[in-house]
Order: sequence, then structure tokens, then C-alpha cells
Amino acid sequence: MTNKSSGTRRYLALFFPWLPAERLCRTAPRPPEAPLVFAEKARGALRLAGVDRAAQAVGLAPGMPLADARARVPELLVVQHDPVADAAWLDRLALGCNRYTPLVALDAPDGLILDIAGTDHLLGGEAGLIDDLEMRLSRLGMSVRTALGPTADAARALARYQTRPAPDEDQAVRRLPVAALELEAEATTALVRAGLKTIGDLASRPMANIAARFGAEAAGALRRILGDAPSPLDPRIAPPPVATERRFAEPLGSSAHATRVLAELVGEAMVELGERGKGGRHFRATFFRSDGLARGIEIETGHPTRDTALVMRLFAERMDGLADPLDPGFGFDMIRLAVPRLEALGATQLKLEGGAVRSAAMDELVDRMTTRLGRGRVRRLLAADTHIPEQAQLALPAIDAPPPEPWQAPEPGEPPTRPFHLFDPPQPIEVIAEVPDGPPHQFRWRRQAHAVRRYEGPERIAAEWWRRRDNAGLTRDYYRVEDAQGRRFWLFRHGLYDEKPDPRWYIHGVFA
Repeated sequence: MTNKSSGTRRYLALFFPWLPAERLCRTAPRPPEAPLVFAEKARGALRLAGVDRAAQAVGLAPGMPLADARARVPELLVVQHDPVADAAWLDRLALGCNRYTPLVALDAPDGLILDIAGTDHLLGGEAGLIDDLEMRLSRLGMSVRTALGPTADAARALARYQTRPAPDEDQAVRRLPVAALELEAEATTALVRAGLKTIGDLASRPMANIAARFGAEAAGALRRILGDAPSPLDPRIAPPPVATERRFAEPLGSSAHATRVLAELVGEAMVELGERGKGGRHFRATFFRSDGLARGIEIETGHPTRDTALVMRLFAERMDGLADPLDPGFGFDMIRLAVPRLEALGATQLKLEGGAVRSAAMDELVDRMTTRLGRGRVRRLLAADTHIPEQAQLALPAIDAPPPEPWQAPEPGEPPTRPFHLFDPPQPIEVIAEVPDGPPHQFRWRRQAHAVRRYEGPERIAAEWWRRRDNAGLTRDYYRVEDAQGRRFWLFRHGLYDEKPDPRWYIHGVFA
């Protein structure tokens, strides 16, 4: 069968028919003779969301009401469906399959699709790759149905709907039932009633007639499964621009040994980055275990780097902070380092007395704190393009934000125009003013009265009407005031009297 849309691409589809049950059995043993089902509330009743092999053998299937299932099998073992745990387990399986190809796509909730073009030779061909994959999955207690195809849709349909082997992939696809198109139930029923029971029956009809009678969705699905239309794959992890790996004939049983190998891979990656004139900002190490599972560890840096020692220190920080330590299990048989994010890195000017001009120590501190605490815990303030005071700064992850620009210091002897402490949101106060639109004479804040002795202002800040759909907003009149005890505050009246009949007053900040 020729794939007209993707050339020589080859896809391997994996279907796990009893993924929830086999995932649960890894952590929670159950009586072997009791059929197991997973229930969830759907359409106003408890229905089966998944079954195990024993439950399927007695006629139970997803979608069946739980009450009917209990009537058939009184000794039924019922567990609440946990789609989050199933998705996490499928994601771990996908990470393990990255040993065969970097192009692995999730086919939720119970499948994976691998683009194996150009990678099958590593294990002696497609048959060898499938044998190795099935062996590793069996060690995990996972049952899997596999199928190869020239398009992702064809491989997926064969893995899920093929009931008998065929001499070649083209005949196998054409023997599939029309249910493999996975259309709406009404469309599938209409196809069967029209005598079109297989993909081959449907493919023998003109495509225009299919679209006119059964809808454009049916025609599009048929074209994709036959390879006449693009069948794109959305990989779980995009292939990195730089990657190095090491495979081992005998698995490594020591995490310390694996860390030393990782240091060698980092050094190799730095050499390639140097040849490109680039530096890495994001590094991902994946440790593949011989049982089929894999563990990924990622770090980021605030600036592009080719410093092997720095990257390894960050990896050590991340590994030391893991809640679930790196466990080799039966040993690591492959380690891969990927650098998915690169940036230009030119020569660094050095000072005459030694050391780089840029504060490398501060950059390294930010990287280490971010690695240890998390990228959202360490933030840097950056100026925003707005004159609204509480929106004039953005708190961004320090590892992503560029270095802040120098602050404009006030003239010598001049007081600061903005308070050191800003309230967000501003806090309401009660104000007595000499005239309605004049400066404050006295104000009450937090149940305490303050008599104003000096003031400066107003500083008028208009609303950003161009950002509002109604082109409206209230003007603010800001005053820097000092009370009888010498404390200085930043107050504003929200609105002019021709904008609002009774504008409110707020305190926006305090000076030191």
C-alpha cells in the first residue's frame, strides 16, 4: 500500500485493551477469580468505563450500566474509574517508548502511535523492534496489540479493529469494518444499512458520492485511513535539535554510574553546541530502564550556556530534590540527553583582572534556586508598557525574564516620586478635602485618623481607554502627602466629579 501523503513514513500503533486494570494491578493486588470493572457516572447512571480480561470474557463491556453488570456477575469487583491515573501511566509508557523513536504520540486514553521510519534497523528490522517492545511491556504486566501501517490512522485502525490477518497492509485495511473510521453512531449505522460494511466496500464508491450521502467527515476519515490525505502525528515531545545517547549491553545498576555517563553525554552535547555557536537553555536527561519504563529529569538555565560543570550541578540539585529518587530497578540500558532549547552564545568579554563582565555568580544562583524550588517560585520584576502604577511591573519567572534595566534614580536631594511599598489592590480610605476636587485635608485608614500637613500634587493619570471595549475609564489624581507624625503616603482620588458624582479615595502606597 502506498502512502501518497507521507511518503516512506512507517507507523507502529499500540493498543492497550485493559490498561486501567493492568495499571491498577501493579499497585493493588486483587482476587484473581473476580472480574474487575471500573465505574463512572455518565448519562445520569453509573456505567462501566473499563473492564479487565476476565470481565470481557463474560460479556461485560464499557458503556454498560453497572446494575446490569452486577446482575450478570454478582461477584463483580467494582473500582472507581481514575482517568488521571490512567493518563499518567500512559504518559510513562510513552516516555519508555522514546527509546525506539523520538516521535511518540499519545492516542488517549489507551494507545500510542510511534513513527519508526529510519529507526527499525537498530533492532534488526520492524519485527525485531516489535518483539523487543512487547517483551518490555510484558515485564510491566501490560497486554498490547500492535499494528504497522504507512499512515498513523491506518496503523491505529489495524491495532484496534483487525480481527484476522491479511497478506499485506492494503488488504488488511480494506477488510476493516467501517466502525474503524470512528464516525458518529448514526453515520456508522447508515453505512451498514447501505450495505457498506468494510473499508473496502466504501473505498469502491466515488468519494464525491460518499461525501454527499454520508457527510464530509466520512469521506475525510476514509481518505486518511487509505493514505490519500495527510495523517499528521502530534508527538508527545518534539525532536530536539541536539541529542546524545548511550546504550549498554549490560544494564547499569548504579545511579552514581549513570550520573557519570550523563556527565559524558553533557560534554559531548557541549562540543556540538560549540560547533554551532549556540548555548543550551533547556536540558532533558532520560534514563531508560531495562523493564521498559523511563525517568526524565529536566533543568533550565537563565542564559545560554556551554558550561558542563554548571549543567551537572543543576542536575545534581534536581536529583537531590526529587521526592521519588532515581531508581535503576533492573538497571538502565540506555541514557539520552536532549537539548530542546538553544540560543546564540557568542564570545564573552573578560575583565583584565579575571572573570566575565556579566555577573555569572548571580545567574548561577538564580538557576540553582529555580532548579531547587521550581520555575514559578523565583521571579524577577520587569517594567511593563503602561502608566497604571499597579500594572507597571510584571513578575515573571526569573529563568525566563531578561535582566532588568537600571532604575532611574532621582536627582540628589529630591524625594522619590513613587512609594517603596505599593498596595495591590489599592486600599479604600475616608478623606476630607477642603474643596471637592482639592487635595486631602485629613484621611482615615485602618481605623486611624491622619492629619495632612504637607502635600504635593495632583499628578493626573488618565485611564487607558484604548484598552477598554467601551473606551471608558476613570481618571486618577495622585497626591504625595505627609501627616503630622512625618509619615508619607501616596493617595489618589478615583474619578473626576464630571466623570462620577461621588468618587472614592484610595491609598496606593507608603514611602519609607
